[in-house]
Amino acid sequence: MTNPTPAVHDRLATLTDTELPAYLYDMTALREHAAAVRAALPERVELYYAAKANPEAEILAALGPYVDGYEVSSGGELAHVAKAVPGRPLAFSGPGKTPAELAHALELGVERFHVESLHELHVLAALAARTPSDAAGGAPRPGVLLRFNLPLAAASLEGSSLAMGGRPTPFGLDPAEADTAVRLLTDGTYPQLRLLGVHAHLASGLDAPEQLAVAESIVTWAADLAGRHRVRIAEVNVGGGMSVDYAAPERRFDWTSYGAGLARLADAHPDLTLRIEPGRALTAYCGWYATEVLDVKRSHGEEFAVVRGGTHHMRTPATKGHDQPCTVVPVSEWPHPWPRPAAATERVTLTGQLCTPKDLLSRDVPAPGLRAGDRVAFGLAGAYAWNISHHDFLMHPRPGFHFLTPEPTA
Repeated sequence: MTNPTPAVHDRLATLTDTELPAYLYDMTALREHAAAVRAALPERVELYYAAKANPEAEILAALGPYVDGYEVSSGGELAHVAKAVPGRPLAFSGPGKTPAELAHALELGVERFHVESLHELHVLAALAARTPSDAAGGAPRPGVLLRFNLPLAAASLEGSSLAMGGRPTPFGLDPAEADTAVRLLTDGTYPQLRLLGVHAHLASGLDAPEQLAVAESIVTWAADLAGRHRVRIAEVNVGGGMSVDYAAPERRFDWTSYGAGLARLADAHPDLTLRIEPGRALTAYCGWYATEVLDVKRSHGEEFAVVRGGTHHMRTPATKGHDQPCTVVPVSEWPHPWPRPAAATERVTLTGQLCTPKDLLSRDVPAPGLRAGDRVAFGLAGAYAWNISHHDFLMHPRPGFHFLTPEPTA
């Protein structure tokens, strides 16, 4: 179970049944969490927000004072984030960038490209050659961080819920191509580009000790690469993927120990700028998916509650195969003359309205006495929720969105 904040609880009480489902974002909670994360990090570690986690304009703006920039992974994200938080540094990442997307990024003055392949490097160089650079009085030359799929020890990734490196994947360059990529950027072949450094996002769902082990391995590998070529690498991006525990939402990533470890790593490499790019771990805790119980029924000895909405609004439990943490908010009113459906046992499975048995939000929830008309607030819905869901399946109405901020005092 995870209890909504007072602001979320109060707003949920005011919404009518036709205004549900709804996403409720506690913006004060978001800012406080982001401020705590920033405070735990050393000054020499830059914090970028991975916009893919939740690209709502209000979320992006609220994070503005606490982040050094934003990581985008498509042309659509690029245009959206550039409009929502104009003038902020952007890093363009992701496999399969199209020439049109790269050209648009160059036109917008994006200075950091996480290059995923030699082909992408060739395309970027050809496009950059047509773009005015600082040598001609224009923008600075585009900077490149070469993304590598590094062969880290399995022990470093053993806690990962989503491995994106350390094994065959479509992400990043193979380390065998490292020397070729560095030479293209340093031997005069592509003078229109700058080699900034190395990027490696290898896994998600790691706790602080595992994240530190991965970061140290990445930095050591990057330093060896720079030494082998006798070039200076100014930046290393060690990625995101900090754990968010849906089974125990009160257990949060240890930003204090992670920041202390990054400080030691930065001190060991004083000429290097370290960068991290969390997404889910910054915004998950600020969001709730709030809805209403439509019906309670018994089937083959089990209790089911059908709620408004479902995984077409919040696909997270389906994609991760978990139970979304939730809190039941009882409602006393029952406006109908017939008996109110109610659970006869203490545990209930919460499902949505879709015509598929996969529309499961949370199984075996302790909810004694749950009744139709009660409300449910699903927590940890501030990341990878609405924006990854199959919204149009069965054409149900879309949820409302509420960004909750304190009322100004007189």
